[in-house]
Parts: sequence; structure tokens; C-alpha cells
Amino acid sequence: MSNQSKNPWKTLNIKEVYDNPWIKITHRDVLNPSGNPGIYGVVHFKNLAIGIVPLDKDLNTWLVGQYRYTLNQYSWEIPEGGGVHGTPPLDSAKRELLEETGITAHKWTKVLDLHTSNSVTDEAGLAYVAQDLSFGEAEPEDTEDLVIKKLPFSQAVDMVMNGEITDALAMVSILKVQLMLQKGLL
Repeated sequence: MSNQSKNPWKTLNIKEVYDNPWIKITHRDVLNPSGNPGIYGVVHFKNLAIGIVPLDKDLNTWLVGQYRYTLNQYSWEIPEGGGVHGTPPLDSAKRELLEETGITAHKWTKVLDLHTSNSVTDEAGLAYVAQDLSFGEAEPEDTEDLVIKKLPFSQAVDMVMNGEITDALAMVSILKVQLMLQKGLL
């Protein structure tokens, strides 16, 4: 049986391959857990992935639609974005919700922490439910061409289940909120 607190990997060499304001990619020469030489590529994200499920008293939510360059396709998601390390994640969540939807919330509940794809990246994410909502004007960044859609939360769950929502942070957040609602935790 393995010792779960001991790292069985040994890093021999790290070479930076690429760096920009959002990510850094390194190539690593390693000894794997069996002691054999190998390689590993690591994508380091410089921000937290932060998602928000806005939820009103009638159990409506808001999704954000946008064309995702990396996928070459349109994507429906919860409001989400990057939180600078060192900034309280809740502050970043409040900024993202306002920026993308014009919504502010007076009640916030953290619903999850996750690693988006831990076999190739160290990206960490978290999500909140935003409740007791007020409405204003969205303030999207110039890189964002967003469509905002208000819908019953149950329809967002259906969109996850039928494959209309494929973004990992959105899927996990919506399904976790659904479970929390069913258990009376929200």
C-alpha cells in the first residue's frame, strides 16, 4: 500500500517552454513512481478559475454564452473568470458576476473547490452561489462578446444533462448546487 502523503515522483530537471500573463508551460524530466525515467509537461495557471451560480428567490439563474476560441465553438457557461492569486476569491467572484451580468449579490455561499485537469495542469477553481440579487448593467472586458440568458435553474441542470453545457466548472457547479438544493442546504 502506498504512502498517500509521500510524493513517489522525482523531478530531475525543469525547463520553461512558454510563458504569458495567464499561463506558464514547463517540460520536466522525471523519475516516475516505478523509478523509470520519463517526461512530464505541466501547464501552470497564474489565476484561480472562479465560477458563480446566480440564483434568485424563484430559482432562476443566469448563463453566459460566448464563442470559445480554443474549442472553435459556442459555449454556455455560468459567469466565470480568473481570480488573481493573493486577492480574496470572493472579491474576484463579485467582480466577475458584476462584469459579466451586471448582477450584484448580498448573500454568497462557497459550493466547491476543484482541480480542472490534474493530469496536465495545476489549475485550481472554486465556485459560489450568489443569492439576494440586485441588477445593473454588465461591464464585459473588450475580449468578451457575451450573451446573457436568464432561465429556470432546472433548465440549466437539463442543459448539463443533455450536453448543451460542457464547460467543466459550469457543469460541476450546477450539479453541486442542484444537490445542495435537494438537501435543503441553500
